[in-house]
Amino acid sequence: MILTSKFELKGLKVLLTVLEESDITDTYIDWLNDPEVVRFSNQRFVMHDRASCLEYLASFAGTDNLFLNVRRLDNQQAIGTITAYVSKNHGTADVGILIGEKYVWGQGYGQDAWNTLTNWLIEQDIIRKITAGTLSCNRGMITLMERSEMTLEAVRYAQEVVDGQPEDILLYAKFSDTKSS
Repeated sequence: MILTSKFELKGLKVLLTVLEESDITDTYIDWLNDPEVVRFSNQRFVMHDRASCLEYLASFAGTDNLFLNVRRLDNQQAIGTITAYVSKNHGTADVGILIGEKYVWGQGYGQDAWNTLTNWLIEQDIIRKITAGTLSCNRGMITLMERSEMTLEAVRYAQEVVDGQPEDILLYAKFSDTKSS
């Protein structure tokens, strides 16, 4: 499943492309350092710079894991990223998303990116199950996963702390219709 730089997936509102070194821009780094953007992510504990971002990008080289740009389909503007950590041995893909451009929040770009990637993954012969997780206080992500027909699989109670309050981690899953458990 190793992708070339020409790989792209088109959704209704987004274009997903392989993230490359040239995509590690000041804007991208600013997303990772914006407390509001990473409020529910453990990225909030890290101060990112170009070197840390390039190191993360390099960790995908030669693997089946995916690190993709989320771009607006209408103007190609990068608005976020989406990842999939793929285990061919288990037939699973764990997906995560970050929409960094706050002006598009609530307009369906994240949902379209999520559906575009997860539907494509399910179509691949090697993927039988998609997984993802979020904190119980991240209502937007919960809604996104549930709208994509993922179901709650497990809860890790009071696992992490956000704004001084213990929060559960909710783990969601979706099986391929033809490759269920």
